[in-house]
Amino acid sequence: QVQLVESGGGLVQAGGSLRLSCAASERTSRNYGMGWFRQAPGKEREFVAVITWSGGRIYYGDFVKGRFTISKDNAKNTVYLQMNSLKSEDTAVYYCAAGRSAPTIAGAYEYWGQGIQVTVSS
Repeated sequence: QVQLVESGGGLVQAGGSLRLSCAASERTSRNYGMGWFRQAPGKEREFVAVITWSGGRIYYGDFVKGRFTISKDNAKNTVYLQMNSLKSEDTAVYYCAAGRSAPTIAGAYEYWGQGIQVTVSS
């Protein structure tokens, strides 16, 4: 059972930056994708980004438009989400997840973190 723990969330002003981290208790296979999703109140869970441990595949949600960057540190079993130019509409609970391949659909992920709040004030 892989455990995922997010950190780095909090309150930031619009236009600011945050870096989220997701530490995995163990590394899954190189073809596993480590993804980030978010869910705002009253909305469905939304795909943000995914990266495989091999680094061979990276995908972003359409809304990202160059503002977010996903990266990884294999030695630390940790995935990061650097978020820049934050907007009030980025306010949500952000979740880290692990799944086979590099899925962009929440239902394809096997393991989930507990989520972390990101609040962007306008």
